Amino acid sequence: MQIDRLIQIVFLLLSHENITAKQLAGELGVSTRTIYRDVNILSIAGIPILSRKGYRGGLSLLQGFSLDKSYFTQEEQKNIVQALQILKSSNYPDAEKALNKVAGLFSHNLQSEWLEIDFSYWGSPEKERNNITVLERAIINKYVITFTYFNSELTVTDQIAEPLKLLFKSHAWYLVAYSKRREAIRTFRMSRIRDLQITDQIFDRELPEDFSITPVYKEEYNIPIFVLHFSEKIAYKVYDEFPEKNIKKLEDGKLEVTFRYQLSDWTFLYLLSFGEYVEIIEPAEAREILKEKAKKICSMY
Repeated sequence: MQIDRLIQIVFLLLSHENITAKQLAGELGVSTRTIYRDVNILSIAGIPILSRKGYRGGLSLLQGFSLDKSYFTQEEQKNIVQALQILKSSNYPDAEKALNKVAGLFSHNLQSEWLEIDFSYWGSPEKERNNITVLERAIINKYVITFTYFNSELTVTDQIAEPLKLLFKSHAWYLVAYSKRREAIRTFRMSRIRDLQITDQIFDRELPEDFSITPVYKEEYNIPIFVLHFSEKIAYKVYDEFPEKNIKKLEDGKLEVTFRYQLSDWTFLYLLSFGEYVEIIEPAEAREILKEKAKKICSMY
């Protein structure tokens, strides 16, 4: 959506000697705040946009500027088109519309589909796949959102949040947002979000530059180190799930994994997903907890 809008802004500026941010906002159906943010992005990208205040003020392109094939080298044109093709393949909103416009501008013959990307998990409903479009709009326009969330401890909460960033990490989409319930910035896994709604309330908060989704583990946090032995039968999954530096192949063919985990329900539910192919060696407390959970499972059959 933003990609298509940026291209539309450039074309509108090319077709008008002068146009106000309010006029652009009305033309594109967004706020003036969004227009100024987009203009800043275009300026950083090298598009010479001038801004004049007062009577007859507004936005315009530097006199003599034209966007045509000569503005980009052949290699740059190819890279732009391929980048848009990748976005289209990943079902990014309105990427196909932007791709067709740029390809026409560059007189570029689009190649047949060579890549398809689907970030949704198997069986995910269409409504959930559309959440990324809804959240993009909320983040760009700084709208407060509401949703129901199922956390890793199996607790259901109603959230009111200020969405700040979308992040794809380790096979999953995450929303980084300021939770009004917790009065802090939190990370929410997209697949656990339900009943997502955008409100008409606006916020001003920005994501701190030093924010990181990866926690910094320190000894004083008292997070135990697990030593796990995995059967070689699921070696493919072990290498999918853990960094190679944490994996060591033993003489008997098993894979030893060393990793930090909290002694939480999530940890043991995750380890149980490996079934008979994993054994906790250390810590002893975790070994006993998993043994008791396995006994409860056996008692059901």
